This record gives sequence, structure tokens and C-alpha cells, in this order.
Amino acid sequence: MKEQLYQLFQGTTGAPTVEDLLLRVGVSVVIGLAIFVSYWISHAGTIYSQKFNINLITLTILTATVMTVIGNNIALSLGMVGALSIVRFRTAIKDPRDTTYIFWAIICGICCGVGMFMAAAIGSVAVFVVMLILGRVRNDVRTLLVVRAARTQELPVEGKVYEYFGGRAVQRVKNTTEDAVEFMFELSRGMLERAQKKVEHPITEELYALGGVEYVNVVAQNDEIGS
Repeated sequence: MKEQLYQLFQGTTGAPTVEDLLLRVGVSVVIGLAIFVSYWISHAGTIYSQKFNINLITLTILTATVMTVIGNNIALSLGMVGALSIVRFRTAIKDPRDTTYIFWAIICGICCGVGMFMAAAIGSVAVFVVMLILGRVRNDVRTLLVVRAARTQELPVEGKVYEYFGGRAVQRVKNTTEDAVEFMFELSRGMLERAQKKVEHPITEELYALGGVEYVNVVAQNDEIGS
């Protein structure tokens, strides 16, 4: 029993050959480049980070190298887990899609490290196609309409916004003082564009025409940082 446990933890004693190591690392480089291209295509024109994209390639290679060294040696794998557990990663994920690419790089590195090249290739092709088709989907840009006016114009401003957008603008904030009132309405970009096509003047001119309006701000808000 003791000998069986020892053999289980000892794993394979033979080190990988140079040809085997070059093959696994070489395949990980090719797949890492595919991940690089996919990230570059799906993030073009938004928050593309060249440094992060390069890190995806190196992450794939390093993971494959580590898995090649570990093999099926349980004792070595437990030691590797213990060593990596002391590392704390504080990098903020700016885009939810970045998590997919991190896992993609790690999983492909694991597959290449254990010689499962077909699984890595088929999985990468599937993810590449999905991200190519759906990766360019963007969150709808919300538009905030901020209006500050005299307190006496509170009802006229609310009525004008309701009339202009057909009651679809959502009032998020209403701050009042003794002399002034400030509104914040939330609407979509499409709602603003459709409303402007139906009338002759933009909403800013319509509100200023009421009189007593200090300022009108139209702010585009997006969940994606830096876009």
C-alpha cells in the first residue's frame, strides 16, 4: 500500500524530451497568436489594450510550460499550487470579455502542456468563431439629460421632457432648492435620435425656450470603462 501511494505521488520520473517540449511550447505559441488575433478583432475601436493582448500569448506559453513540467506528478502539482497561492493579482478587469480570454489562454496552455493538442485546437476554433460573431456586441449607450432651471419652471420642464420623448424618458434624479431645481432623465441613444427626427428643434432649444433654464447637458454613459 505504501509503495502504491509513493508511486502515485512520484508520478512519471522521466523528463520530457527536447522535441516534446518544443512541440508543446510551439503549439501553445500558435494558439496564443490565435487568441491574440481574436482579442484584437473583438476589441477593435473600444478599450483595446495591446499590453494585455500580448500577455495572453505569454500566459498560454507559461501555462503550457508549467503543465509540461508537472506532468502527472501529484506531489509536484501540489507544490506548484502552494507556490502560486501566495501570488495576489490586483489587475482590474475592465471588460467582462477579458475574463473569457484569460480562461481561454489558461485552458489552452493546460491542454498543450499535457499534449491534448486536438482538444486545444477544436476548443480554440469554437471560441474564436463565437467571439468573432458575438464579440463585437456593445452595450447600449445610455444618455443622461441633465437640466437645471428655476424652481418656478419645475412643472414646465417635466412636461416638456414628457412631451418630447412621449413619456419614455425615465426621471432618475430630482434635486430641489428654494430657488432652483435639477433633473436627471435617463434615455437611450435611439430614443433621442427618434425624438429629434419627429420635431424641428432639439430638446436643448425646446427647454431653453421655456425660460429660466440655467443649463441643459446631454451626457453619454456606457458600462465599458474608457469607451
